[in-house]
Amino acid sequence: MPYPILIGALAAVLVLLAFASMLVGPAAAGTSELFDMMNHGKADTAWMIMREVRFPRTALALLVGMSLGMAGAALQGFLRNPLADPGVIGVSPAASLGAVLALYTGLSTQLPLALPLMGIVGALICAFVLQGLARRGGVLTLVLAGVAVSSLCAALMSMALNLSPNPYAAAEIMFWLMGSVTDRSMDHLLLAGPLMLIGWVILALSARSLDALSLGEEAAAGLGLNISRTRMLVITGTAISVGAGTAVTGGIGFIGLVVPHILRPLVGHTPSRLLFASALGGGAMLLAADILVRVLVLGAELKLGVLTSLIGAPFFLWLIFRARTELES
Repeated sequence: MPYPILIGALAAVLVLLAFASMLVGPAAAGTSELFDMMNHGKADTAWMIMREVRFPRTALALLVGMSLGMAGAALQGFLRNPLADPGVIGVSPAASLGAVLALYTGLSTQLPLALPLMGIVGALICAFVLQGLARRGGVLTLVLAGVAVSSLCAALMSMALNLSPNPYAAAEIMFWLMGSVTDRSMDHLLLAGPLMLIGWVILALSARSLDALSLGEEAAAGLGLNISRTRMLVITGTAISVGAGTAVTGGIGFIGLVVPHILRPLVGHTPSRLLFASALGGGAMLLAADILVRVLVLGAELKLGVLTSLIGAPFFLWLIFRARTELES
């Protein structure tokens, strides 16, 4: 498929899903209220539901999905590993740890934005640690450092759950870790949105370098590529965009792994093209998943992170099986 047509199709699907997301919910608010909101019409209850409940939810699902898709494609291109995603370098666990500490210490009850702020700080600390550990090493050093950071963050989150002062705090931590865009406000959107946009710009700056790196580190270095600068751009862009998203939504996995794999046969093996296609595809996939959790009749709304894991885990196993089959053939 020609690249411009693919991008246009993905953008059209993204817009349609965003409109659908604005119309789906238990309250009676439909297309007329949506157009009233867009045209600054009457401010009745349905209008307020659109503006204060559905719009932040839709916008966050779109932005976080785009961040996960774009970061996943960038990491797969930089590490030259189709199984890489933002969790492999510890960014998502570090952001989750920061938010868990805000819940554990009670800061989130005193300052509503303390939870996402702590999550963003955790992701940025992870980026600095990775830069320090992997500065003189190669891709393997970065992956090992990411695994170490992820394991440490997981252990500290488990310890926070184990030592939680009361069962209600532990339950709150567990529910947050499942990942969701429910009950998010305009404050969350205004806090995380600009940071995710900054992360996208940084990742976009690495696009040409990722194309050169697809030839191999030695060939890329021979072409004059500064691998350290590329690593800094990928780590920093991932930390800011995915960290900000995770800080406001909790842990949502597999989007960064699945989307690049779905789109790679359509785009080819050019990382710069896959980068932008995966951003649109990630936003569309997370919007579709969020619509699905709202229409499923299960007695209670399924957490978004749970649904993406239920879909993504079998896909991940299929990737491993396919890779093993290709090696044996």
